[in-house]
Amino acid sequence: MSFRFRRLQQVSRLLPQFYRGNPCGLFGRSIDFFATYSSSSRNVSTGINTRPEQEGCFGERYSTVSETKKKPLSEVDLLSFIRSSLNKPQGASHCWLNKTEGSDNDFKEDGIFLILAGVYCEDSLSTQDDIVITFEKVKSLQQRHPFLQVLAFQHSRSICINNISTHLIQMIIKEYITFPILLSNKHIFETAKGPCFIIFKGFKNPLIYSEKDTDLMVLDKAVSDLNMQDNEKPVISNMKSSWVKPIEGFKEPYLSSALRNLLLSFPGCISVEESGDRFFLSDVNHHRIIIFNSDGKFLDVIGSSPGFEDGEFESAMLMRPAASFYDASEDCLYFVDSENHAIRKADMERRIVETIYPPSDANKKNNGLWRWILDKIWTKRDVDSKSEFPSESFLFPWHLMRSSDNNLFVLNRSFGTLWVMDMASGLIREVVKEPSKILEICGEMIVEKSIPLKQIPTDWLQQQLDANCPFEKIPYAGLMSSVAAYQDHVVVCNAVGQMVSKFSRKSGLISIFQFSNFGILGLPYWLSFPLERVSAVLVDGVLSGIHIDHFERFRLLPGTVDIELNIDIPQHTNLVEPLQEGCIWRQARGAATEISGAVNKATSTEKVGAAQQWYDEIDSLSFSVQEIESSTENGSMHAGEGQDGKVLIGCTVNTSPGASEVIIYAALYLRLKRSPTSDVDDQVKKATRIADVLDPTRKVSRDLLVKLLLTSNSNMEELIFIRPLHVKLKFDCLDHPKADNHLKDIILTDSSVNVNVVL
Repeated sequence: MSFRFRRLQQVSRLLPQFYRGNPCGLFGRSIDFFATYSSSSRNVSTGINTRPEQEGCFGERYSTVSETKKKPLSEVDLLSFIRSSLNKPQGASHCWLNKTEGSDNDFKEDGIFLILAGVYCEDSLSTQDDIVITFEKVKSLQQRHPFLQVLAFQHSRSICINNISTHLIQMIIKEYITFPILLSNKHIFETAKGPCFIIFKGFKNPLIYSEKDTDLMVLDKAVSDLNMQDNEKPVISNMKSSWVKPIEGFKEPYLSSALRNLLLSFPGCISVEESGDRFFLSDVNHHRIIIFNSDGKFLDVIGSSPGFEDGEFESAMLMRPAASFYDASEDCLYFVDSENHAIRKADMERRIVETIYPPSDANKKNNGLWRWILDKIWTKRDVDSKSEFPSESFLFPWHLMRSSDNNLFVLNRSFGTLWVMDMASGLIREVVKEPSKILEICGEMIVEKSIPLKQIPTDWLQQQLDANCPFEKIPYAGLMSSVAAYQDHVVVCNAVGQMVSKFSRKSGLISIFQFSNFGILGLPYWLSFPLERVSAVLVDGVLSGIHIDHFERFRLLPGTVDIELNIDIPQHTNLVEPLQEGCIWRQARGAATEISGAVNKATSTEKVGAAQQWYDEIDSLSFSVQEIESSTENGSMHAGEGQDGKVLIGCTVNTSPGASEVIIYAALYLRLKRSPTSDVDDQVKKATRIADVLDPTRKVSRDLLVKLLLTSNSNMEELIFIRPLHVKLKFDCLDHPKADNHLKDIILTDSSVNVNVVL
């Protein structure tokens, strides 16, 4: 009897904690997805089963089983919650981050999913190295298996989109996370031992892997096995070499859609040629390398858009280029093409980009016209489905150094792998993964590259995302490719403030580069549109999915039309420099047979983008000699800065009877007007004004943009940003007027139109 009484006392003390009606705290409590809580003295095994319909509460079942067994939490609850949230951007207990608006049907419920759970840390970046490795695994699987549907699940204290942790948003931008993230304040589970991967098909029979103990090959096999159930020979990418992803199918982080309108987007690495006064800046999230001098004048740019393609600087495609070094003996720049998993070389004299690694088999292929056409239109590369994921794959390199014996030392960003590569042949000689051996091989070089960082104030370095990630007690080693010494200055990439700063060794003053000659950058790749959209139909002056700043229709007689745009730039801003022709893109189509810009571009010394060259070549096929001469004499194509904050863009078009369109894109480089005050409240107002210019359609929350802009603690008036301009003009031309001489001659009419655009 006394035993039963003592037993009853024990149970009565536990009941208030587990009673279903008590709103006890799942929130703020850490729960292991695989854990079961047991008491060996009482031989009681408990399992937690959260119920999605009862938020904030949970029930527990008691068992008198003598042996303690590990039972996973209810995967059904997690999967059903995710499934119910796929087509709901926001709900009472969830919201989606980094997901495109109108993409409700992006996920196929009967497809294969990979869920990354429990990887983020809202309040600190203490596990930065582990997070980098985790994202590299996920992105590798995304590239290898195009059919794979990836998302992340993260518990968040706040599911209000404006209160999302700044660390989380910075991580999305830094790691270039393209998959959406499901935030929830429901503790369906929360891993205590790090992140985990959940792989399943059709929301059934999930496979759960602890990230800490799971090799990439194991995850790859799990995905391949699920895919083989329905496909005898699935399409995968061979990660032994590199991957090819056309820009049409390329997906960028949704949160970066507004931030990419900054002059620089995550400037990650820099190198210098001191004798030639040239800096080589990896503008990582813009997928290009910018070359400028000590005065900040842009000299050239390598790369035109995301992808993987060799060729001239204007047409070469890169994917998040990182560290680089200049070889004076060859007049070449060697650089890491991080997410193409490649080492590439830019010949500065010929202005040609070539791939060093992986070795190219282009010489074995037919390089004729038919081969070129197939390469352009064939977007899928089929390989044997039995191809294994090599454990020594060259994945996500970041740092690059040259040894005294002309070997290349390539390191990933977490310093977990060192590839020793022969510089001449591009072959990998050795792969090292032991930290002690990596330190033995290239430790001195890492220390040497990190020396300039010691001259930079520590508080400034701590703002950078990699500042608290040392390698083997080498402070700030993660920033070693982001710094370069030049004369009496230390030049360093400010990846948080999206600037390039320089520190004077003598005075200790900090300043930023004042850039100029923006026309050399050309029109940003994200302002142009794929060729198939040319035939799209306008509905009420709006092309589906594309923001148009101004649309206007004219009814004119056929002939020559002089067009002049008068553009009012946004209030509180100034042009950094007059608009240059290199930042303008014009196209006429339909009954409009000529744009005068095509002729002038041919003789221009400005850099012209590949897309503009393509259209110019097609347009020029229809030009006659007489038309070229008259167009050149007119000289009516012009661009520049007008009065009172206006920008002028002009061109000439020859029209025929029928309907025609003229499309004009331009990139206006702006800066906020100087203000005498600089208090905190004023900085917030300035950041808000910049956010409105960066994202006029409000695709991304303005509060999120303001929060990110203020993170760097920089003066908002020093930040240069782009205001994209998109104008579409439609002309309906009647038949030619007849002459009075009864000879059936036609009369060509000279017309002019003035279009006022307010941004």
